[in-house]
Amino acid sequence: MGRERFERAARLLRVLGNAARLEIVAALLEGSRTVGELGELADLSQPLVSQHLRVLREVGLVAVAVEGRSRRYSVADEHVRHVVRDALVHSDEPAPDAPTASRDRRSPS
Repeated sequence: MGRERFERAARLLRVLGNAARLEIVAALLEGSRTVGELGELADLSQPLVSQHLRVLREVGLVAVAVEGRSRRYSVADEHVRHVVRDALVHSDEPAPDAPTASRDRRSPS
């Protein structure tokens, strides 16, 4: 696997590491939306939503369709759906106990 592949994946994860962008993508899991609709759902100004959508489009997470004078944004593909849904489900799970320094890791507990 080439280094470039890991760099692209790391950029994608950094983009999703922003809570507002993650919230926008999560809203798009339910269906396509306009900038105004996303702003209301995420309680963000339209210019800020537009900036986040630009970043999300740059890494291929979000697609846009022009309908008359408006633009509707949607999740780019099923891979994005899986990544975001899995991250949200995982974040709801309790964190496993961290190993302690005094525990001997060679023997099972």
